[in-house]
Order: sequence, then C-alpha cells, then structure tokens
Amino acid sequence: MAQPFQLPDFYLPHPARLNPNLERARAHTKTWAYEMDMIDVPQHGTVIWTERDLDSHDYALLCAYTHPDASPDDLDLVTDWYVWVFYFDDHFVELYKRHPDVAGAKAYLDRLPLFMPVDGAITEEPTNPVEKGLADLWQRTVGSHSADWRRRFADNTKHLLDESMWELLNISEGRLSNPIEYIEMRRKVGGAPWSANLVEHVTGLEVPARIALSRPIGVLRDTFADAVHLRNDLFSYEREVLDEGELSNGVLVLEKFLDIPTQEAAEAVNDLLTSRLHQFEHTAVTEVPLLLDEHAVDPAGRLAVLAYVKGLQDWQSGGHEWHARSSRYMNEGAVTANPVLGGPTGLGTSAVRAFVATAPQRLRSFSHVPFEEVPPMPEPALDMPFELRLSPHWADAREKSVDWARAMGIFDDVPRVWTESRLRDIDLALCSAGIAPDATAEELEINALWLTWGTYGDDYYPVVFGRTPDLAVAKAATDRLKQMMPLDGTPPSPVTPLERGLADVWQRTTGPMPPENRRQLRHAVELMLDSWLWELKNQHENRVPDPVDYVEMRRRTFGSDLTMSLARFGHGRLVPDEIYRTRAIRNIENSAMDYATILNDLFSYRKEIQFEGEVHNLVLVVRNFLDVDLDRAFGIATDLANARLKQFRHSVAVELPALFEEYDLGPEVRQALTAHAAELEDWLAGILNWHREVVRYHDADLAKHFGGGEIAFAPQALRGPTGLGTASTRVLVNNR
Repeated sequence: MAQPFQLPDFYLPHPARLNPNLERARAHTKTWAYEMDMIDVPQHGTVIWTERDLDSHDYALLCAYTHPDASPDDLDLVTDWYVWVFYFDDHFVELYKRHPDVAGAKAYLDRLPLFMPVDGAITEEPTNPVEKGLADLWQRTVGSHSADWRRRFADNTKHLLDESMWELLNISEGRLSNPIEYIEMRRKVGGAPWSANLVEHVTGLEVPARIALSRPIGVLRDTFADAVHLRNDLFSYEREVLDEGELSNGVLVLEKFLDIPTQEAAEAVNDLLTSRLHQFEHTAVTEVPLLLDEHAVDPAGRLAVLAYVKGLQDWQSGGHEWHARSSRYMNEGAVTANPVLGGPTGLGTSAVRAFVATAPQRLRSFSHVPFEEVPPMPEPALDMPFELRLSPHWADAREKSVDWARAMGIFDDVPRVWTESRLRDIDLALCSAGIAPDATAEELEINALWLTWGTYGDDYYPVVFGRTPDLAVAKAATDRLKQMMPLDGTPPSPVTPLERGLADVWQRTTGPMPPENRRQLRHAVELMLDSWLWELKNQHENRVPDPVDYVEMRRRTFGSDLTMSLARFGHGRLVPDEIYRTRAIRNIENSAMDYATILNDLFSYRKEIQFEGEVHNLVLVVRNFLDVDLDRAFGIATDLANARLKQFRHSVAVELPALFEEYDLGPEVRQALTAHAAELEDWLAGILNWHREVVRYHDADLAKHFGGGEIAFAPQALRGPTGLGTASTRVLVNNR
C-alpha cells in the first residue's frame, strides 16, 4: 500500500554521526531485554515483542546516532533506556489502548513511580517487564547525579508515563485535540524532555541548577522536544493513525483543524518543525550567552551548557537518521541527514544547504514591514456561552483607579504615555467588574489597580524602551521594579510612576498575605515583567515570533498568571499546590488564558499593527507562519480561540470530576476548585465584554490617541525608518 503522503524536505542543519560502539550496544541490549522478559514473554496473553521486532526496530542504531560521542558503557545504558521506553509504549498500546481500559491503565501507571525514588532505595518488587526494566535502569543511572538532576529526571519520566492517560482518554472519547493543546501535551507524553536529561548524563555534565529552569534553557529543551515529536509524527502517521487508531498525531491534528488535505498538513507540520529548530538556534545564539553572563556562570557551567546544546543538536540529526532507516516507520523517499546529491558537498556544506532550503521561512520572520495599513476589521465571531455579571462597585472602582493613577504621577510622566482621558476611555474597572463580579468594593479596587498598573506598564515599555536598541536600560528598569515587591521589609524608594505604582499596589495586596502566597504573586509579576523584555528584544530585531513560543509567552505578557494567582488566593490553603500542577487544572487555566489572549489579539490587530508597529499578535504570527492573507489568518485565529474555549469547557466538565476521584479530594477542595472554574468563566465573559465595550480598539479612539494630539510620543514618531544608514535619521525624528 502506498504511503498516505510523501515525506517533506526536512531541515537538517547538522550531519548525523555514528557512534563506533554500535555493535556492542546491539548485543548488550538484546541480552538485557531478554533478562527483563521483554522478548517472547506473553503479557496478559499477548506477546508484545519478538526478537525480530527488537532487531528490526534497532534502538541501538537510534542511540548510536543520537549519542555519537557516548562512551561504550554510556551507550549501553542509554540504549537500554530507549528499549525500555519503546517497550513501555507498545506494552501500553496492546494492553490498555487498543481496547481502551482506563481503570487498568491508571492502576498500572500508579505503580511506576515506586521504581524511581529521588532519594532512597527501591523497596517494591516488580511485577512486569516495564517495572523490572525501570527498577534496573534507575539504579544504574541516578547514583552519579545530583539531587536536582534526579528530581528533574523523575519528573520528566513521570510525565512521559502519566500523559499516556491523556492519549488513552482521547481515544476513549473519540476526541481530537486542538493544535495548542496537542503541542503542550505531546511535549510531555512524547518523552523528549526525558531524552534531554539523558543527553546531560551522556555528556557527564549537568546544566547548573540555578539556570536549569530559566526561560532560555527551557526554550532549548522545549524546541528540541517539539521538533523531535513533530518529526516522529511525520514518520509514524501511517502506523499510529491508520493502524493503531491513534488521535495524538500532529499531521492529523492540523489536517482536521485547518481542514486541509493530508499532504498539505504534513507540509505544515514540517514547517512548524523547522520553525522550532530556528527558534532553538535563535535562543542558543542570542539568549543563552546573556543568561550565562547574567548569572555569572563559571567555565565548568558554561562548558556543561555548550555540551548540552551540542548534544541536543546531535540528537536531532541522529533521530532523523534513525527514523529514515527503522522498519518501525514509513520512510519511503526519506532523505537522510547526510545527503550526497543537490548543491555543494564537503565540510560545512550541509548547514549551507539547510539554510538555503529554509531561507524563505526564516526571512519572513524578520521582514515584516512595521505600521502597514490595516483595513477596518470586523468583530470576531467568538463563542461565549457564559453569562456576563458586573460588580455593583464598578463606577467607584473606576474613580478610585483614576485618582490612584494621578497620585502615582502616571499622567505627569515623561514621556507622557497616558492621560486621564485615555485611562477613562480604557475603563479598566469595567474589566475588573466583569472578571470579579462578586468581589467586595475593596477587592474590586485592588483588582482595578493591578489592571491599571499592568496595562500602563505594557503600554510604557515599547514607548520608552523601544526608542533605543540598548536593552540594558530596560533590563535595569525591570530589575528595579522587582525590588518594589519585597517578600519582607520595605522596598527601595521608588523614583518613577511605574515603580511608585507597583510598590503601592504590592503593599496594599500582600500586607495580609501569608509568605507562600506572597512568593507566588511575586513570581507571577516577575513572569510578566520578563515577558515585556522578551517583546522588546523581538521588536528590536523586527522578528515575528515562532507560533508556539508566541502562544506560551503571550500568557505572560497578558498578565494571566497574575490575575489567576489573585483568584487562587481567595481559596486560602484549601487546595494543595500539587493539585494546581495537575494536567486537568493546567488544561483548564491554559485554555482560558489562550482564549483571552487570542481575543485580545483579534480586537487589537489594527491598533497594534498599523498604529504601534507591533510584531506580537497572533493574527500576524499566523499570517507569517502559514504565509496566508489577512482574512484567512483572522479566521484561523478566531477558530483557535473558539477551540480553546471548547477545550476549557471539556476540561471543566470531564477532567475536573475525574481529578476529584483520582486524588480522592474532600468536599471543601472540590468546592474550591469548582468555584475556581466558575471564576474563570466570569474572567472570560468579563474580558470579552470589556473588549466589546471600551473604545481602546475603535477607529475613533485610534485616531484620537495616535493622531499626535494627546500623547507626546506616538510610536510611529519613535521608530522612524530602519536599515543601513538610518540611525542619524532616527536621532532627528526622536528629538522632534
């Protein structure tokens, strides 16, 4: 039977190299698999693997390609790990997926953490090959690593195992995920973050703990993971979708969501794969060096990070090579990572061919023309099933927030970003009244002050710091703002309205808070502040972000974590933190965040693109990535918002009750989480109502606030021309 689509041309910037210890690893891992009862030993009456299966899949070849510099012993160990993880996947498919058995799968998965303790010895006796293999591998691996690495590896292994339930539940319900949900969940269930831990093991160097959870290292890990998984989706479509009835495949997800043919969906998945690799390279070159300097990482730590980056690159090339050769996948017509035809050959030329092949996509990300004319946009056709409720304290909160802004000096700031008229037009208290309809007068006032401060800061950063290519000034200002949020004691004396406002609203909010809540709130504000720097960096580079990176960072730039943190604190300590970290709650919160941020991008597209010269808008990101016209991009973004809302409702209706049972939660916790979901419904209805009612995005408001009459520094005047020789011109423009 012919393949369901022709494999696309892959971006392969690094040559694949083969570890010379391949044959030793093949012999070793076969012996090990027999010892673990993985070969020809029936499981509940089903033989999962024969020796021929193991030989034909050739996981030793995978590891020899993905870890070309591993020592013989490390290659043996890593190969055993991959034999184990693929056996687990097939074992789970045959016993619990092919004929869905949710209860049996949960009981099976619940036992596996017993065989990977972060501290202490394994005390449980294995009852099947998966448990037996995990116990053996854990003991052979973790002894040489720090507690931080063991914890990260245990977490990633647990994610890999647990999220198999997400796939199983989707199959049981016949439910196909939306693209954002798919990328997030595939990143966990696909196991690439787990693979990244093994890269550290093979290099013998651990990424320093103080930067291991930073954004740049996280982006390296996530882009690596997404590229690995999307590549696997292309090669495994036939096996997973047509043979196993699998719904967790990126080609299928885009095929159905975009309503396009399978071949076109495969090309789109490959474009996303390429975009994620471009993001990996961009982060490694432009963000990681700054991170190492900022944290004063010593030479040994820098070497560990460089080895980590190189190891992830080796994995990408080697993983492709194995997919192109393994009998496990459809790979007819696949080009290996060592092509010998087409263009120049020799040392260094593979990267040149890769660059040339993906140049159009890469260049689109940097070639957007700022301030392009945008026609009047229709109101997006957004679903909203939740009833709008408004607080009776709305008008009072509006007046108090205006008085507060005046007292903080916001209307007198230089440059003048806001006037009192503009704040009244924005009417952020209306948003607060909708997202917190049951708040007391005092609570609503605090909510409105946070929205006022956050929206002012979001407008202030591009106007003030977008004038200069020197991000150090913005970084110093951001560090000062963080000092305005002391966990104990008093902050330094604020010197700007933005600092004064944050110090004031922080003190009003956190005075009665327990220390742990204070730390969580500060973290949420810091995420938002750092995301504003991320926006400035892209603005200075005139870079339209990668779509996945954009969606995930947009939650931070919107201040979603901040407003949701304030809502959570209202439930006191009823809900344990581990519950908020579960798949169900993260799905509920992330889908709500994405609906809100996408609707903001839809309403603000003309304001941001034509009048502010922005590159941070999902409609523009979709236009750039898919290379489609504005109407198509606007429609796709609208569909994506509605898909995230549909997922929110599904998670509340299905996943939340399942969470109650899984963790055997008591009545008070169940009530608190149910209330939290209801508050998010208010949050969504209130945000949509605010966008529909205020004049911030209306044509008359755009003419009023960007026509040069009210605000001293309009963004068009700030930016001026760009390109070679225009620096002097910008100086003249900026001093008008």
